Amino acid sequence: MSGELRLIIVSGLSGSGKSVALHVLEDLGYYCIDNLPAGLLIAAVDEVRRNGSASSKLLAVGVDARNHTENLDALPDVLHELRSQGVKTDIVFLHASDEILLKRYGETRRRHPLAEEGTQLRAAIKSERAMLAQIQMSADLVVDTSQSSIYELADVIRSRVDRRDSEPLSVLVESFGFKYGIPTDADFVFDLRSLPNPYWTMKLRGLTGFDEEVRVFLDAQQKFTAMYDDIREFLGRWIPHYKNANRGYLTVAIGCTGGQHRSVYMTEKVAAEIRNYHDAVLIRHNNLPEHRLHPS
Repeated sequence: MSGELRLIIVSGLSGSGKSVALHVLEDLGYYCIDNLPAGLLIAAVDEVRRNGSASSKLLAVGVDARNHTENLDALPDVLHELRSQGVKTDIVFLHASDEILLKRYGETRRRHPLAEEGTQLRAAIKSERAMLAQIQMSADLVVDTSQSSIYELADVIRSRVDRRDSEPLSVLVESFGFKYGIPTDADFVFDLRSLPNPYWTMKLRGLTGFDEEVRVFLDAQQKFTAMYDDIREFLGRWIPHYKNANRGYLTVAIGCTGGQHRSVYMTEKVAAEIRNYHDAVLIRHNNLPEHRLHPS
């Protein structure tokens, strides 16, 4: 790694896993500061520049609703200034559904930073979403942690955020089931529900897209191969544009009804194809717990 400083801004909703993300980055060698006022960000960067070694100029800063509103409003200008100075900066924004956040707060019995006396927790979460909306819209990577364990979130930080330093664009191809909802982090969404479904073949029902019998079934379907060709050609055309536009992250979501057969196999095939011309490719199967996140 060169002597160029790398800055990771970790933001997001309280209870979404920001502390986990910062702890992972700290273990990876980043100097981590939580709840730093945006007005002090340039000073922190200058300090790391002066005192960090040429091989360890890594800084991660937590910025969230505990900041005063004027600090949050100043963040875009601060980041613009840092980027103009050549600081490699990523904003990672973590969030989760209201119901999951309520459950997490109920389990830990922690106090929400915006929950003043007499303020309901749900109202505090709503207020926090509004306060951080601008940061979320400008984030390089948005991660929904609603269904993620702390270990899965740690894998995302290691695999997508830290390793992106050696590859400008991190591509994630993920499978999902429409009956569970579309992943909120997706840039492109492809719908496979019009394709023949192995679920209706009894001997295939209990299998997944990792099983050879399912793959043979799908490869024999003309519609499946035509859809694969269309997705392959589309991504082959547009991924280089995302890379040339200095995008840090691209998430491709491929869905079928249950996220078990068609989308799983298509995700594996598409990711393998992308690897032919792009190195930083990860796979996530949202509805197969034993195959949640792995390199293609």
